[in-house]
Amino acid sequence: MFANLTGWHFLIILVIILLLFGAPKLPALARSLGQSMKILKSEVRENDGAKDGTATSTNPDSTAKDAAPSTADDTSKPSAGGPSA
Repeated sequence: MFANLTGWHFLIILVIILLLFGAPKLPALARSLGQSMKILKSEVRENDGAKDGTATSTNPDSTAKDAAPSTADDTSKPSAGGPSA
């Protein structure tokens, strides 16, 4: 499919992308693409782990939330309106 593309073709495609999105938007576009790929890879790993029975979460925040004990009595905390004293 890409066998007939030369360096000039890629240069022309790069110029067209630059004209369409603009130079300031390209770093944000690349960052977003990188984050999407990272999420996709973690989901694929998680899915493969679930098939093997060794599913582990790659998100450190989720393990911290799961490990913290939950209490039903949260009345000792002040309300959102501030201290009542």
